[in-house]
Amino acid sequence: MTETIYTAISFAPVQGFIEKSRKLRDLYGASGLLSYLAKQLVEAKPENCSVISPASVNLQQGMPNRILIRGDYPRNLAQQTLLQSWQKILDDSRNWVERRLQSTFPPDSYHWQEVWDKWGRYHWEVFWGHGNSIQAAMDDLETRKLRRDWVAVNWVGESSSLSGVDAIAWPGLGAFNSDPGWPIATAEKQQLDSFYQVLDKSLSHPGTGEDDTTGRFLASNERLSVPELVKRLVTWPQLAKKLGITELESGFTDIHRNTRDGKGQWTGWFMGDGDKVGDHLKEIAKSGDQAIADFSQAMRQWGKTFSQSMPKQKGRVIYAGGDDFLGVLYGQSPDHPLAPKAALEWLMGLNAQWQQHGYDLTVSVGFVWVSPHVPQRDVLQHCRQAQKRSKRLGRDRVTIRIVFNSGQSVQWTCRWQDLGVLTGYCDRNGKRWDETPNWVHLLTDWQHLKARHAIPVKASEEHIDQQIAIEFFEIYFPGYKQYLLNHSQDILGNDDNPRAMIDWIEGAIQVGWYLGSA
Repeated sequence: MTETIYTAISFAPVQGFIEKSRKLRDLYGASGLLSYLAKQLVEAKPENCSVISPASVNLQQGMPNRILIRGDYPRNLAQQTLLQSWQKILDDSRNWVERRLQSTFPPDSYHWQEVWDKWGRYHWEVFWGHGNSIQAAMDDLETRKLRRDWVAVNWVGESSSLSGVDAIAWPGLGAFNSDPGWPIATAEKQQLDSFYQVLDKSLSHPGTGEDDTTGRFLASNERLSVPELVKRLVTWPQLAKKLGITELESGFTDIHRNTRDGKGQWTGWFMGDGDKVGDHLKEIAKSGDQAIADFSQAMRQWGKTFSQSMPKQKGRVIYAGGDDFLGVLYGQSPDHPLAPKAALEWLMGLNAQWQQHGYDLTVSVGFVWVSPHVPQRDVLQHCRQAQKRSKRLGRDRVTIRIVFNSGQSVQWTCRWQDLGVLTGYCDRNGKRWDETPNWVHLLTDWQHLKARHAIPVKASEEHIDQQIAIEFFEIYFPGYKQYLLNHSQDILGNDDNPRAMIDWIEGAIQVGWYLGSA
């Protein structure tokens, strides 16, 4: 009797590839490329293999990068498929640029092909696991992920304006000196600037507002590395169609977070994933291949429904692949920003949306309400940190972090069922959630108590008394004193800070003040 073989495949870097982004367009480009590469891996499977996960292989958008195959899918085939698919994207993108700018930059002015080829060979790392059961294959994959065979492309010349890490892509890259840190001459700098000016002018501007730095396809001050340029270019409709990558929706525009005239709008970014999905997969794997396929199908259907259900006037889901998702809430323009209270009310319904996949899985989310001038790459890092905090404190939680232009932030982590505590606020005039209560009453009284040292300020203080804080909370949130006392262990989760309850109350007050006021 022939033994059944299972193969698990994944690739990296994924999060780093997504995070090196400045515009919403970059995030879509990165997500589309990852889904495209995963789909190529699935379609390249040997004829005697069958796909268990992901389900719905005909749907490219939201394709997760972890693939489970029933059968022997050789590692060399997986690696070859991934690298050839990526190389084709690079070649087509480079050729598209060279043809588009040939009247200004003739073929003999380009010296960058070797650099593009290096990005094709060394950007991705393939992980592969084998076993006689689904669990054995997944365990083998995790073990092999501990060993790295990835080679970074060296930093050469001046670095990109987006990530500040990789060299700027321009025709003269690779022509003169390959030493890291090599400063380019004035004449070369002029050619570099000219290249980006010509490339910018050759493209129409899908965004609104010719003078808006965030609405242009390529901002005048942007200098991108090869992968950053490719992420931007694959959102160009004609090139996306040629490559076979899912095109952006009709009428897509980038978010106007900040503009040259100083206007801007606060936006809300959310990042989440299911809790202990690996353990859940181990359990359902005992029921056979079909149980895994059904789970994958349910998660893909949930991601599709979740993306489609987002009101276009309120925000977008950037990707929802497997149990991972990322999205943004925003207004139509800086003159019509999204009210923070509307963003908070949408967040209060997110857990109920998650439950619609029908499996007994909880979700941990990081939600960041961010001021207009915080760089997007920092926004994504805050999202990830907030999500990790939700996981660390016990999962099944959301961490709300408010980030200001200065880089400072305040945050509050709570269980999903405790998020509704904010709607229990009652100001001194007796106004409640639906009556636009004045949160200044709560905040000023809390700050006054802290200034008078009635509320402990530092965790290092010898005696931490939570009682005054809890009694204070009861004044503005009638009926919640006993709730806090009865459920304190569940509310605080793994937070062993001696003043954890005080921090929790202070976080609720600050978040309520910033998000519940308007």
